[in-house]
Amino acid sequence: MSKRDCYEVLGVSRAAQPEEIKKAYRKLAVKFHPDKNPGDAEAETNFKELAEAYDIISNVEKRAAYDRYGHAAFQGSGGSASAGFHDPFDLFREMFAGAGVRGAGGGVFEQFFQTGQGSKTREERGSDLRYDISITLEEAFSGCDKEIELRKLDVCETCSGSGAAKGSRVQTCSLCRGKGQVVVSRAIFQVVQTCPQCHGEGQTIDQPCKACRGQGCAEKTSRLNIKIPAGIDEGSHLRSVGAGEAGPRGGSKGDLYVVVHVKDHSIFTREEMDLHCRMPIPFVVAALGGEIKVPSLEGSMNLKIPAGTQGGSAFRLRGAGMPSLRGSSRGDLHVRVEVEVPTDLNPEQRHTLEHFSQLCGAENTPLHRGFMERLKDFLN
Repeated sequence: MSKRDCYEVLGVSRAAQPEEIKKAYRKLAVKFHPDKNPGDAEAETNFKELAEAYDIISNVEKRAAYDRYGHAAFQGSGGSASAGFHDPFDLFREMFAGAGVRGAGGGVFEQFFQTGQGSKTREERGSDLRYDISITLEEAFSGCDKEIELRKLDVCETCSGSGAAKGSRVQTCSLCRGKGQVVVSRAIFQVVQTCPQCHGEGQTIDQPCKACRGQGCAEKTSRLNIKIPAGIDEGSHLRSVGAGEAGPRGGSKGDLYVVVHVKDHSIFTREEMDLHCRMPIPFVVAALGGEIKVPSLEGSMNLKIPAGTQGGSAFRLRGAGMPSLRGSSRGDLHVRVEVEVPTDLNPEQRHTLEHFSQLCGAENTPLHRGFMERLKDFLN
């Protein structure tokens, strides 16, 4: 049976922001949690489906792959977005504080949800962030530097990320005894769970930092300079390592993913490395031939128009398109000409054109002659 759309499972739109996605997940996770629905197989199935959907949509790289290819993006790993579930118990630590929790290491248990492999969970990494930026086609052509401003969790300046107040003591967690994990008994199951007292750290602080409430990170506005490479295309992702949110209590920082959007241009349209434009030319130039000036992203260029050029004819200027992101190659500029017919003729102009029309024989109208021959065959 095919899997449901992840956005449908979470009940959010494809344009939903991270906070909206997290809020929707929390609400549904409470609704379908096994502890609230004992013995309900359908609720358990919904809970697992929800966890997998959130694991995909809450991750910037996985979400980008899913938006492009759907569930097929993860079929190479057994049809799943990850080797296990996104840890749903992170939202329910408080539910286990007084529910028969005992220290990890007491007997064999069935590992029902994804857990760490060591005796103590590893430090929590900060969240990855996404930032959408718009640039002009000219900026995409030449490359540019952009300064962006974003609000994110950063290292607390008061405690330097430790989460501890000045002079505070760090102690071994009394609940998990430094393991960072506990075992929760539920009916016939024993489930490994991140310790709710130390949150997996294995240690507790007797006096948390008041500025960050012991988290080691606080929200503040940051300014970053982003380098946009020449030749970048619509929807391209730029990754800035370590520019995401800070992890709790000295945890490593996440990454920042900048999604580039190129604005529509008034003259040019783009197809990969090639540029396209339409250029009006006077009737006389189309008939007699000549040279015209054609716009490009590097200034005007000369284009020779042969005599007898028909409307809709296309010309190619090699190397006048977009640069390649990888190497020194360039795309082409394709110019499609449109023959401009004069309007509001004065008597002298009209007389001259009428005389010209009389001078033109069938040999000067090959397109018309060919059409009439085809029309004659069709009617017969």
